[in-house]
Amino acid sequence: MARVKPKPTDSSLRRLERAARGALAHSYSPYSKFRVAAAVLAGSGKVYSGCNVENASYGLCNCAERTAIFSAVAAGERSIRAVMVYTPTPLPTAPCGACRQVINEFGPDALVICVCDSKNTIETTLPSLLPGAFGPGDLA
Repeated sequence: MARVKPKPTDSSLRRLERAARGALAHSYSPYSKFRVAAAVLAGSGKVYSGCNVENASYGLCNCAERTAIFSAVAAGERSIRAVMVYTPTPLPTAPCGACRQVINEFGPDALVICVCDSKNTIETTLPSLLPGAFGPGDLA
């Protein structure tokens, strides 16, 4: 039977939201003008943030969620407990499909929270966003 992991503390979630909101200042989005920032809570308890980075060759753009996760992995992390996505919009925005797949690689049971400039939020889990996900266990 799978062990249910405890939800991150309110303090950890506030720290995660502050990091996501703070990362928005670094968003490089001259083409879409759609700024996104994210932060991840790693298994170690450390927080890593990221922002979207666009490119004139659109296929080379990188989403905020993946930037944050790749920063965590580059620092040696291999487990993601929670992902916070921030958009300066009236409604929250959920991660795209590519980001959901990358979250699954390192946090198949991750809590995903999306916040915006209103009180609207999305709080869900990765399995709800990406049911039947393909992951490392499928390669065995």
